Amino acid sequence: MMAKPDPKQAAVAAPGLLIAHYLKQLRLPTVLREYDKIARECARDGIDHVRYLLRLLELELLDRERRVTERRIRDARFPATKSLDTFDFTAIPSLNKMLVLELARGAFVQRRENVIALGNSGTGKSHIALALGLAACQRGFTTLFMTAHALANQLMEARDEKRLLKFQAQLQGVKLLIVDELGYVPLSQIGAELLFEVFSQRYERGSIIVTSNLPFEEWPSIFRSERLTGALLDRLTHHVHVLEMNGESYRLRQSVSRLPTQAATESEPAADLPETPNQPETKETSED
Repeated sequence: MMAKPDPKQAAVAAPGLLIAHYLKQLRLPTVLREYDKIARECARDGIDHVRYLLRLLELELLDRERRVTERRIRDARFPATKSLDTFDFTAIPSLNKMLVLELARGAFVQRRENVIALGNSGTGKSHIALALGLAACQRGFTTLFMTAHALANQLMEARDEKRLLKFQAQLQGVKLLIVDELGYVPLSQIGAELLFEVFSQRYERGSIIVTSNLPFEEWPSIFRSERLTGALLDRLTHHVHVLEMNGESYRLRQSVSRLPTQAATESEPAADLPETPNQPETKETSED
């Protein structure tokens, strides 16, 4: 319940103290921080009280949206912050740039569609997944990022600790689930089955982004069952955007591009050292 100031104290208290008290109770920190400065600016520029109030409320709303977005990004558990601005599309010619840019608008999350990025290691699949996840957070969608191996392990831990239903409900609660590196690390039979359950529960209920270094025909090696894999792909690919990302390793190419600089540095001549005079040769003589 909101604390009411004592009327006697209110009669003698400075208006600024009461304003600060009320704004804190109303949880309007930006208005509290800015109202005095904006009031002086409006008085100087001849702006009426209605526009003064409008400016204050706009600042409060923008700041609140910023804080909510920052909290959404923190809750997503991204291992790194990546954006499409820093992705080199020319390095992966097989990738449909226009499709990626369209996905970044977030409509696929609203439509509960999926995205699968397939390609060999080092081609930027995780970068694209992180960038799409960041864009989704900025557009108001709750997001969670996990590797397939970590997700399977957490599911098994939750099962052993009798809290699997609660954890599954938490996963269901996010609008976009990103499962990275599917197929990189072998899954146990139980882990694969629990991961299958997560994918199945999200069918037409929430979006998934999956990255994998394996083509679809090799997914039975992940889930250890042709039947399970077939049922999964039937659900996962019903409403899906597939990103083909085969090509030269992006990370390897970056490493190679740095080699000439390193080689030039290593091949620079060492500083000249003073020459030492030749010592006369001495012959050892042996006595008979």
